[in-house]
Amino acid sequence: MHVEFLGVPRQRAGISQLEVHADTLGQLLGTLATQIPPLREFIAVDRLHSSFIANLNGDRFVSDPSTPLVKEDRVLILSADAGG
Repeated sequence: MHVEFLGVPRQRAGISQLEVHADTLGQLLGTLATQIPPLREFIAVDRLHSSFIANLNGDRFVSDPSTPLVKEDRVLILSADAGG
């Protein structure tokens, strides 16, 4: 799936986007923490720190680690204050 970083997550990651395979949101976050060490400060086990949020396909904000994902999904990781 396509993952895009906005705001502080983008600054810390040092990249704006990447492609990742994951079956759930929790698995995605674990993969991001492993592949991009500076993001570890935003990820507690399989959840984002409360200051950050994930948006799925521009439709809804998600936080449940068991949220299913498919390869066509687009996940945005951004600061909670930027998400409205």
